Amino acid sequence: MENSIILALTKLFERHRIVFWYDTKKELRSDFETLSLPGIEKLELTNNEYRVKYRLLREEPETKFLLYREGPQPADLDNWLLDVQLAQGEFRTDQVALWLSEFELGLEFSDVVQSHAEFFQAIKRRDALKRLLKSDDTAGQIRLKMLAVSAGCEPRMDAVVENLLQELADGKEEKIKLIARCNLGEFLWEQMSRCYGYKSSEPGIRDFVIELFKSCYAMGTDGQVKLTGDALVFLKRWKDSRLFESCFETLSAECADVLGIEQDLAKRDFRELIELDYFRLIDQKIISDLVRTVSARTVSCGDVALWVRQRRQGHWYKEYRHLYEAIDYAAQFIFALGEATLEMESLTDGVQRYSRYWYRIDQLYRKFIYHVSMSAQASLMGGLSEQIENLYSNNYLMKLGNRFQSFVDSAPQWEAAPVRKQREFFEYSVRSFLRKDNKICVIISDAMRYEIGDELLSLIRKEDRYSADLEPVLSMLPSYTQLGMAALLPNKNLEIADNDTGTVLVDGQSSQGTANRTKILQSALSSRGQAITAEDFMAMNRDDSRDLLKANDVVYIYHNRIDHTGDKMHSEGQAFEAAEQTLEDLIKLVKKLTAANANNILVTADHGFIYQHRALEESDFSSVDAEGKIILYRDRRFVLGKGLKVSQSLHKFTPAQLGLTGEVEVQIPKSINRLRLKGSGSRFVHGGASLQEVVIPILKINKKRQSDVSAVEVDILRGASSVITSGQLAVTLYQTGPVSDKIQLRMLRAGIYTEAGELISDSHDLTFDLTSDNPRKRELQVRFVLTRKADEANGQEVVLRLEEKHAGTSHYKEYKLLRYLMRRSFTSDFDF
Repeated sequence: MENSIILALTKLFERHRIVFWYDTKKELRSDFETLSLPGIEKLELTNNEYRVKYRLLREEPETKFLLYREGPQPADLDNWLLDVQLAQGEFRTDQVALWLSEFELGLEFSDVVQSHAEFFQAIKRRDALKRLLKSDDTAGQIRLKMLAVSAGCEPRMDAVVENLLQELADGKEEKIKLIARCNLGEFLWEQMSRCYGYKSSEPGIRDFVIELFKSCYAMGTDGQVKLTGDALVFLKRWKDSRLFESCFETLSAECADVLGIEQDLAKRDFRELIELDYFRLIDQKIISDLVRTVSARTVSCGDVALWVRQRRQGHWYKEYRHLYEAIDYAAQFIFALGEATLEMESLTDGVQRYSRYWYRIDQLYRKFIYHVSMSAQASLMGGLSEQIENLYSNNYLMKLGNRFQSFVDSAPQWEAAPVRKQREFFEYSVRSFLRKDNKICVIISDAMRYEIGDELLSLIRKEDRYSADLEPVLSMLPSYTQLGMAALLPNKNLEIADNDTGTVLVDGQSSQGTANRTKILQSALSSRGQAITAEDFMAMNRDDSRDLLKANDVVYIYHNRIDHTGDKMHSEGQAFEAAEQTLEDLIKLVKKLTAANANNILVTADHGFIYQHRALEESDFSSVDAEGKIILYRDRRFVLGKGLKVSQSLHKFTPAQLGLTGEVEVQIPKSINRLRLKGSGSRFVHGGASLQEVVIPILKINKKRQSDVSAVEVDILRGASSVITSGQLAVTLYQTGPVSDKIQLRMLRAGIYTEAGELISDSHDLTFDLTSDNPRKRELQVRFVLTRKADEANGQEVVLRLEEKHAGTSHYKEYKLLRYLMRRSFTSDFDF
């Protein structure tokens, strides 16, 4: 007790010169007599008040006095020192008084401390409360801070609720029990009513969260709403919090079951749910219905793209991203195929049309298959996948292959002028840099067909200070690795070796492997050329990679992921996953090259490929097998030999027709048919003359000195009025131009704030990435729900503020703002 008395008196004397101590129960005289406080004069009141008063006020007006009286305080009329006492301090010795003194609280807070005595029993809680208290706190603010200490959070009601919900989700109840023990329960539920409109005959945190989900779901549909708009703002903030993400998901699932959300959703049109994301079931409903409507072709691909884009802002999007993307690509694929006219007038016309238009169908098919595979939802996507497969194989791949084959059959030479030949790559594409004394790096990615090159083009252009161009090239035939790789080297004569290896000779030199390719490059470049694998180059440190580029005028880098994956029977089904990884690999390669001071980079491929995800049918294989005097080499899409027998199912080429020397003839199955090959896969193939196999990309990439990437601009369109009169505000945000490679998306946070910077609405994270040329389709409608705090700003100016995150940080900076006048009437309470 003695230490508590000393501590309490010390604090009182920091504020007062004179302190009165009434020992009401007459039990602390010994404490008074033994008490020693430096600089404090002790006096006992024993009917000597007049003398003491004269000494206090006249004789020693600067001295600090502790005045002790054994017994209760006299009645006011009998208290000669009442005026002094009222102007100075009083020390009370009961526990509540000690706590009041410890917290430097006046007697007016006695009821607060007395009512919640259990809270003050723990030193840890008292210390935590001391750190939060301010000199001007009201009783309500003190109780809120006691709640915050009990819940282990900041002294805000939303933070208290979040922490209690976290405890509920964890299956614990220590915090809520502590609040009850500290007699703070009544205050908690009063605040829940005041802040969120929550009222219940049996209030509880579980009951509250059920009502929270019920009311907020009803606000977005047509149900009964019991809570206020502040509850909706709280739910949005809570679900978007990374700290409470798992808590939200746990309680969301529990409430969905209690509220029968699955049964309710079954009766609704998915379109009315696009803006809601309170339950995982909502995403499942939307996805399920989208799959059916896209399959039935009752929605436009534009609408699907818009809905998917809106769902990207939702809480569950990351979980269902691949499904949403697959649906979007399916809708685009169906539309693109429906618009395509698969007609051509010549072999050249076919190659040019493919490189301008038709490649996109292959690209959309690849993206669809990839995202379906990554979603691991084969059953859900089964019907749509089957439809896409049938359309791709029967209405596109086979039709296009058959049409193009007719021109292959009638072509005297394998060429498509003015489209350049692959074997001219070094002379036209590489030598043009050397003539200007510029070094050049060439990346050759095995089986990177044209449509993948087009996606790489877009990815490169989105990078700051990079420019890129794409052109098609006609690959060698047969379209297989050894011949394609050989054709990309400096060459005068290309010859398929007269043996069973399929090896190709460049001017009599084997082109197999990086060592032989280095020899060929050095022979043409006075030893200033080098071939290296992508793995070896990426393993180099910065100095070694720079030394490599300094020592050579031309560096060929060989990357092999797509062909390495697709050419194996056990992994061919992962060909499109390999394509996605290839794009990431090539971006890293390009960046490492530019970091090593490479300014000029070419990216190309040895050949393309055909891939069909479904298992092939009997009709997909050639009805006859290749025959001849000598069969040297046999693959799924071509045969090498001598004296090959003519067949209606196979097309035969002489070496001269293909621009080759030697005597080895080539035979390929027509259109997209395969040859049977034991122990080999059949879905991923190349070697034939289909457009997907023989149209390959050449990307020319340059690194610029100055930044050339900017974010798209966004404006706030002011409506007819600049006055806010209700509990909601609908605003139109306008993306001033379409997003392109160099004009990139902009991500903004939007909210309504007071002039003092206090948020008085819900907050929206918005992504502006619209690509439409139509200005009307670049408008975004946003609805803000005002909180109860907006009432305090009535009659004042408030600000709709767009903010942008500062790159690489969690801080936001102002982007744009628009001012409104808050003028709400009592009817605003009835918005919901």
